[in-house]
Amino acid sequence: MTRVSDFDYDLPRELIAQHPATRRDDAGMMILERKTGTFTHDLFHNLPGKLSPKSLLVLNDVRVFPARARGRVGGSEIEVLFLREIKPATWDILCRPARKASAGTRIVFAPGFEGEVVAAGEEGRRTVRFDAPDVAARLEEVGSAPLPPYIRRGASDISLRERDLERYQTVFADRGAAVAAPTAGLHFTPDILAAIAATGIDVRRVTLEVGPATFQPVRCERIDDHKMLSENIDIPEETAQAVTAAKREGRPVIAVGTTVVRTLESAWKDGRLRAGKAGTDLFIRPGFAFQVVDALLTNFHLPQSTLLMLVCAFAGRDVILRAYAEAVAEKYRFFSYGDCMLIL
Repeated sequence: MTRVSDFDYDLPRELIAQHPATRRDDAGMMILERKTGTFTHDLFHNLPGKLSPKSLLVLNDVRVFPARARGRVGGSEIEVLFLREIKPATWDILCRPARKASAGTRIVFAPGFEGEVVAAGEEGRRTVRFDAPDVAARLEEVGSAPLPPYIRRGASDISLRERDLERYQTVFADRGAAVAAPTAGLHFTPDILAAIAATGIDVRRVTLEVGPATFQPVRCERIDDHKMLSENIDIPEETAQAVTAAKREGRPVIAVGTTVVRTLESAWKDGRLRAGKAGTDLFIRPGFAFQVVDALLTNFHLPQSTLLMLVCAFAGRDVILRAYAEAVAEKYRFFSYGDCMLIL
């Protein structure tokens, strides 16, 4: 029986990156060879030279919207993460402290931007009906980047809002609405993408709208008891054709991030990648049989997270935990704004 505790590791708090690197492509990059279980150390800006020119690289081009906002309930402040619009002017949100937002409570975010809690769920989930339908537009004015809670941004850090809105977004973000960034893609720059294309590598895109499924904690003891929430995916026809051709020709498919892995593996049916829009609740953990992905670029993930379980499924739990111990010893920067790992 595989337990959640099997995916734990010790991480000094000071290694949790609180700010992005000065330049996107200055991140450290551990290179892990799956066949040998060995790893070496490099920098992300050397990525183009580490990939086979016959490869196909797949990116998640989802756009992160400014989904985090501070509101007021009476005389108290509340922090809200806007998850999705259920219907016009009605949104599914996460809030903390949740006890301040019971049903019937009004939350005020700015003049003319307020709503009423019409339903209260578990773990801070609330349904809010707003007085006006232009919620997404108002969030563009007053919202902040939906940084994870381990990145500390107090009220005094409002000056960092514009910087975070830029850096917690990939340079190729284009479609959809995500409440968390596909963080492996944060390291890319236009110059890096041009250098990759110049080597002959085919670069394609998919979209997975990152939502609560990606960051929801695993609260059960046995990982097989965990149920992933569904997230929206969209695969263009040209991407489906390119990936299918690469697999038939034996060319490596490189996923940039765990969201790309889940998108590709969930849409592979009967020897080809299926194009179009769908939902995926695929939970990849050790024992999963990969059909599409041959290599993975990914950041360093939280202990006991579904993301770490996916990486362990791809490269082996013991190998990954050894690599993470090495990353701690070498003082790599962890999580969303941190360094990355290339698994070949």
